[in-house]
Amino acid sequence: MRLLVFAFIALILLSLGSALFFLVRDQGQSTRTVKALALRVGLSIALFALLMLGYKLGFIPGRLT
Repeated sequence: MRLLVFAFIALILLSLGSALFFLVRDQGQSTRTVKALALRVGLSIALFALLMLGYKLGFIPGRLT
C-alpha cells in the first residue's frame, strides 16, 4: 500500500512538472497545460479515494491512542 501511495505522489508531481514545462514552453498558447493539470487533479482524487478505501478495508490501520 505504501509503495502505491508513493507511486501516486510521484505521478502527481510528474504531472505538475510537465504542466509547468508546457506553460513555459508553449507560453499559454496550447491546451497541454490544462490537460496536465486536469490529470493532476484526477490523480489526486484517485489517491484520496485509494486512501479512504485502504482505511475502510483495513490496509491502513487507525491511530492508537
